[in-house]
Amino acid sequence: MTPTERTRALTALGAVVGTLLKQRKETLAVAESSAGGLINAAMVAVPGASAYYLGGCVIYTSIGRAVLLGIADEDMKGIRSASEPFARLLARRVRAKLGATWGLSETGASGPTGNRYGDAPGHACLAVAGALEAAVTIETGSADREANMGAYAARALQLLEDCLRRA
Repeated sequence: MTPTERTRALTALGAVVGTLLKQRKETLAVAESSAGGLINAAMVAVPGASAYYLGGCVIYTSIGRAVLLGIADEDMKGIRSASEPFARLLARRVRAKLGATWGLSETGASGPTGNRYGDAPGHACLAVAGALEAAVTIETGSADREANMGAYAARALQLLEDCLRRA
């Protein structure tokens, strides 16, 4: 998939999620890491996004998580980054900080190498917090950073769509 095709596919997913949020009169906040802003970009690429998208951030370091989301070291006790519990914490915290109906998060290792926690490239954890909560781990088996970033963003938007449809 070319970068243009990937962008179009992500924007289409963002449009589906946006339509569902708009129909429900609900809002979204996003915290992502290894997807590098692609989830947020997919949401704001849709005309009229201000009706449901409250904002988001790329949390790449402990300083970022502390300053942007108020996640202190004590909040991280027993939790490591790039895990489902951390993804849940991110989704809940960004939702609360922005006052959104839904929080969506992603954390992982995009590549070309793994992370310091021992996760291989292509590992990501995604979470949704709202009327329903869900978390999943994906393993792409690839060290292709750009492809992984796109895969994480697409899967995160699909997870949110699924939760919206089930709620």
